[in-house]
Amino acid sequence: MRKASLLALTLVMGIGAALAGCGKKEAAPTTPGSSAAPAKTETVSMDIGMLKLTSSAPIFIAMEKGYFKEEGIDAKPKWFDAAQPIAVATAGGSVQVGATGISASLYNMVAGGQKLVIVADKGREQKGYSSTAFMVPTDSDVKSIEQLKGKKIGITQTGSTYHYMVGRLLEKHGLTLKDVELVPLNSIKGLMESLKSKQVDSVMLNEPNLTTVAKEGYGRVLAQVGDEIEYQTSGVFFSPKLADNKDLSVRFLKAYAKATRYYYDAVLTQKDGKVVPGANYDEVVKIIAKYTDQPEENVKQGLPYMDRDGKLLATDIKTQVDWYAKEKLIDKAIDPAGIVNTSLLDEALKQLGK
Repeated sequence: MRKASLLALTLVMGIGAALAGCGKKEAAPTTPGSSAAPAKTETVSMDIGMLKLTSSAPIFIAMEKGYFKEEGIDAKPKWFDAAQPIAVATAGGSVQVGATGISASLYNMVAGGQKLVIVADKGREQKGYSSTAFMVPTDSDVKSIEQLKGKKIGITQTGSTYHYMVGRLLEKHGLTLKDVELVPLNSIKGLMESLKSKQVDSVMLNEPNLTTVAKEGYGRVLAQVGDEIEYQTSGVFFSPKLADNKDLSVRFLKAYAKATRYYYDAVLTQKDGKVVPGANYDEVVKIIAKYTDQPEENVKQGLPYMDRDGKLLATDIKTQVDWYAKEKLIDKAIDPAGIVNTSLLDEALKQLGK
């Protein structure tokens, strides 16, 4: 009887201790640095204004591969037919992100008081990569840029990236825009037709059109822009509201930089000084073809260079502003520091790691 009483008492005490232990565990507060799961990031809808161009490839990749979704961003493409309306829409906030060429009209918009910030690379001219070039008729006697003096040169529009490239290359070779006759032709098709009919002596043209003209036999490359100058042709820019939201800006740029790395490794790797297909080459070409509505063979001819981490060639923005101002293509001087923000991408890359 005594043994039974002792056994019962022991059992009661053990159960009480167990219950007390459970109570303490459940009541324990979560302390900083604990392993508790972080709160899930709320998904944010984001409109991206862009053209159906190959240079938007990282955005296409980030949408297709789910990189934006990983950062809690529901990225929605908003398609435009020209570059300038994208800049206007971004500054006005009707799209949060703009992705297009950097031209005099963009700088004039900023000079007029509208605000946006350029945050990342979206294509540039770089040595060793075919992107944009001077072309002349196949039977032209012009063999060098110096020999363009007194010639008619076709560009898209006054103040365009083509206008800038012609001016910079002429100056590098001892000429100025006053030494040639610029002929604005308004479209790529117009440039190709004018070269074919020899209404102009030379045109500035981009890929895949360079390859098309060469294959059709009526034109040849005189000089590749990337072999002459480094030039930040286009960029990714944020609306003022997005730029002020550091967390969301960095999340977007983490996804973007992940995609630029994927793009670079797929289509921009070199071997023995020549570009060769890298990992995921066919996949990236298919993604670009899907979003640009272009045949895959055409896409392969026009894969523009961009920095592997999406870094902007920030020093070139000042070069551009100074040149456009010199040519009186910008209404008034602007401070490049006011329209460039590289710190957001730096933070994104820090979080992304190597």
